[in-house]
Amino acid sequence: MPGMALMAERAPHRTELRVYWEDTDAAGIVYYASYLRFAERGRTEMLRALGVGQRRMAEEQGIAFAVRRCACEYLRPARLDDALVVETSVARAAGAAIEMRQDISRGGELLARLDVTVACIGAGGRPARLPPALRHALAAFVAEPS
Repeated sequence: MPGMALMAERAPHRTELRVYWEDTDAAGIVYYASYLRFAERGRTEMLRALGVGQRRMAEEQGIAFAVRRCACEYLRPARLDDALVVETSVARAAGAAIEMRQDISRGGELLARLDVTVACIGAGGRPARLPPALRHALAAFVAEPS
């Protein structure tokens, strides 16, 4: 159907990272805003794995991504030197927006869950439709519900 949103049915993309001093407070516990940076890395690496270069998109097509909405539920603390995994999946992609779910975990234990809407923007920060190459890349990652 035209305009039908894409729904994730595949395993999420996984990005592994380590907690450094710069990510923590004085007690060695991850500062809440650091989870936003971890999620950004996860989204960027998912796009990179799909062959979508954000720098190239900006230079060649004049478009970029901006977080429009982010809701984060903090469940357990991460600490200095923890090995974390950011799992990123696409819940919906339509028009100028991509809705993603991102889970951040340590050793299989869920620490934080983020629901993020990313807007595709063009000149002057105005909404721009997702480019065909990105739609094609996302199509390889997600499938319509059966």
